[in-house]
Amino acid sequence: MISEYGLDVVIGVILAALALVLLVWWAVDAQPIKYGVALVAFAAIVFTLFFFRDPDRVTPGSEGSVIAPADGTVVLVGEVEENDYLRGPACQIAIFMSPLNVHVNRYPIDGTVGYFRHIDGEYLVAFDDKSSLRNERTLIGIENGRGKVLFKQIAGFIARRIVAKVHMGDHAKVGQRFGMIKFGSRVDVLVPRGAEIKVKEGDKTVAGETVIAVLP
Repeated sequence: MISEYGLDVVIGVILAALALVLLVWWAVDAQPIKYGVALVAFAAIVFTLFFFRDPDRVTPGSEGSVIAPADGTVVLVGEVEENDYLRGPACQIAIFMSPLNVHVNRYPIDGTVGYFRHIDGEYLVAFDDKSSLRNERTLIGIENGRGKVLFKQIAGFIARRIVAKVHMGDHAKVGQRFGMIKFGSRVDVLVPRGAEIKVKEGDKTVAGETVIAVLP
């Protein structure tokens, strides 16, 4: 299945690739050039379809669990002071998404969207510790009976397009798709201090499936 957030890009790439192949086959006589262009166009289509894939996931139903909002690798687990939504000491879990990961993001917990903010910023490489505070990013806060969770979609050096179909007051369902970051970046999850952290640096996560923390 192809993500709804990437259909415009997929259609654009397919049309551009086909137009280029037809133009070259009509205007160029050299067979090696024709086949070379066709191969490059085919590769571009395959990569675009691969990048915007959106497989179904089975989300665990454990009460209080915080589920990974992104596929990728945990690059940071540490304590911070969070002043935007949690307003206190928190644990930060940073997940880096490479261009090979699925890039659709999913809600980490059930609850109500109580905070939403888009911040323009820089485009440092996503695994830089400062990217969480300096890069372009979207902040989304969700609250339920167990507490609050804040998570950030962070643009990186290559990724320049954050999609977040989220509004204040929305009902969030854990594991539900809500957006993506196009062409690789990072998602940070911040949970209150006292939450039980279930991952460590270097661990791989699967969006909608991997339990990364349990709220107190």
